[in-house]
Amino acid sequence: MPTYTLASVVSAEIDVRKSRFVVLAIPVADRDAAMRELERLRAEHPATHVCWALLAGGQSGMSDDGEPSGTAGRPILEVLRHHEVDGVLAAVIRYYGGIKLGAGGLVRAYTDAIASAMQRAERVERIERGVMAVEIDYADEARVRRWIEQNDAELVESEYGMTVRLVVRMPAAAREPAAAELRDLTNGRAGIEVRA
Repeated sequence: MPTYTLASVVSAEIDVRKSRFVVLAIPVADRDAAMRELERLRAEHPATHVCWALLAGGQSGMSDDGEPSGTAGRPILEVLRHHEVDGVLAAVIRYYGGIKLGAGGLVRAYTDAIASAMQRAERVERIERGVMAVEIDYADEARVRRWIEQNDAELVESEYGMTVRLVVRMPAAAREPAAAELRDLTNGRAGIEVRA
């Protein structure tokens, strides 16, 4: 059964009794990427609370960020689960307006906030990506780089020494066939390491 993520970042904003709720639903690769996004959001938004939930396989999590326990992170997480997505960080930034909402009001506000963004979100099939290191001679570099550009692969690192070492991110299921193609392309000279 396929899993889904978001095609792009989705944002929304709602006001509830003078509190402003700014919502971002962000496709992320993993928990580390999500934490980097949260740091960026906290720097950009000097708000009272930056509550969030993350669905990312075995790396899911949530935070009420100072709101009463269970009133923010869990409702956000439940909306993500309802939309059956993975690899998504949902952050709701609250600018407190001076009127207390109470526990029930907070749950409704956070639920409505993330739901308003997710209703506009475009879901796309999530394709697990993996990494492969390719070690080649300088003479093969241009040919291999062209192959990378033409095959839904992303060059994430390159090192130059006695040989050229290119680290490529691509759909995980395509790595073994890609290794065979690259060996053929370089007449067997490419050294390939498929990483977990």
